[in-house]
Amino acid sequence: MTSSAIPRQRWFRILPFIFFMYMTNMMDRNNIGFGFAGMEKDLGISATYAGLAGGIFAIGYMFLQVHGGLWAERWSAKKLITIAMVSWGVLATLTGFVQNLTQLLIIRFMIGFVEGCILPATVLLLKRWFPLTERGRANSFWMLSIPASAVIMSPLCGYILTVSNWRTMFIIEGLIPIVFAVIWWLNVEDYPAQAKWLSPAEKKYIEDATKEEVKNIQPQASAAIVDVLRNRNVIVLILIWFLTQTGFSGYTIWLPTMIREFTGASNLSVGFIAALPWVAAMIGIIVNSRHSDKTGERKWHVIIPAITATLFLLASTFAAQAGYKTLAVVFLVCCGGFIQSYYGIWWAIPTTFLTAEVLAVTLGLVNALGNVGGFFGPFLFGFFKTLTNSNMGGMLFLVTASILAPLLLLLLRPEEQKTNTTATTIAVDK
Repeated sequence: MTSSAIPRQRWFRILPFIFFMYMTNMMDRNNIGFGFAGMEKDLGISATYAGLAGGIFAIGYMFLQVHGGLWAERWSAKKLITIAMVSWGVLATLTGFVQNLTQLLIIRFMIGFVEGCILPATVLLLKRWFPLTERGRANSFWMLSIPASAVIMSPLCGYILTVSNWRTMFIIEGLIPIVFAVIWWLNVEDYPAQAKWLSPAEKKYIEDATKEEVKNIQPQASAAIVDVLRNRNVIVLILIWFLTQTGFSGYTIWLPTMIREFTGASNLSVGFIAALPWVAAMIGIIVNSRHSDKTGERKWHVIIPAITATLFLLASTFAAQAGYKTLAVVFLVCCGGFIQSYYGIWWAIPTTFLTAEVLAVTLGLVNALGNVGGFFGPFLFGFFKTLTNSNMGGMLFLVTASILAPLLLLLLRPEEQKTNTTATTIAVDK
């Protein structure tokens, strides 16, 4: 079947629901950055503890990564995500009622805990519905939900803070995933074979492509965590994702604060300005993923955008210090255009060489241990901001982490799969 003749119902019946599900997921991760100013005042906390509240999410996020991936594979990704959506919606709403730092930290930790299963479950769901030749674009469309969420959330948060306060913001935005969980349940299926709306031609195409893909994956002996962690390339992938999330989480959570300090704008104006980097990110994701799928190249489609984003972040730091605040904001927007443009490509790579259960464990480990960087990024940015009484120290920390991450990709090496060895041999893309 030629590419033009392949039915494409799944692109309109599966991807949009995954897109909106993850968009609501990202909303409650990042809106805390807009609440920092009011929370610091009302709860009596410093920027260091505000950063701790933003980062402790990543600690809770670790716990269900591996188990979430296995539950999604052995039980149901659809049901698991439904339960998680309702849970994080309730917890996000409760954030609007916290009275002290302890309550805030507990709520943020629990939000991370229940959301920990989402990414591995989503990767596995997309793997079932989109063959390898389409997966870079499918994953990147999913990743578009992250900047799209920020584009919508930033002005929304700014508006709510203008007419009300941070408590109202958390309550309103926490109700959204609860409502969407019902829509998700009614429209998404775990496997193409379960979808009554899928045409026979499209179903056969997915089944044939899946069988061909499985034939090219070597048999793998073990999905045990201890075996996975013995693999050198898995360790490198964890380090890369750790440093990537350190830089990205710090940038994301502190972006509204930096823009406010650079511009002196109102909450509403900051909301609209903070949406611009994510508009740029959406363009970057589309362009980079299309080119990667077209050429079949993966590694440099990660390295080049990651380093470019870091250079813009560094330029923003020096522009702000030199007094060119408008230029600093422009550089922050440019940074946003590259900082996520490779995420879909990144998550497509492991799906090309791992069987389902081994992939579930590997995804969970990489995302769980790597996302600990999501704790250090916001926390240490806040720490250095408090220490130096400026953004310089925090920004240089983020830049250092962000420049090291893509360079570690050069340490990945192809390995020969040996009989009866562990499951996670990683073949590096050209």
